[in-house]
Amino acid sequence: MEGVLVSGSIVGQAIGECGRCLDEVVEDVDIQIQELFVYPERAQAAEDDGDEEEDVRELEDDMINLEPVLRDSVVTALPFQPLCSPDCPGLCSICGVHLADEVEHSHDVVDPRWSALQSIIDETKES
Repeated sequence: MEGVLVSGSIVGQAIGECGRCLDEVVEDVDIQIQELFVYPERAQAAEDDGDEEEDVRELEDDMINLEPVLRDSVVTALPFQPLCSPDCPGLCSICGVHLADEVEHSHDVVDPRWSALQSIIDETKES
């Protein structure tokens, strides 16, 4: 197939949130791209010959739209759940406290299945 071969690199920073504690996470991005943009008549000729490639990018009025190529390359290179640090404890599931700031944070949680026994204990303390 004939067309225009675009190659280059994407360098920058991606800014997001930690998947556990919602603190800001900054990831360095350095990605190499290489994509072939074919002329519309060449793509049609290849399609007529039975050569069906899944993701053929075509030139549009002698212009190249790089946005989808750049987006697809960057999104697939980023982590699915970014973390501010590998040992990030996250947030408390009960009150939302940032657990990295309060290491000794805890709650006295009574299992609801034992609540009937708690009422018996409270009655014996009253009498």
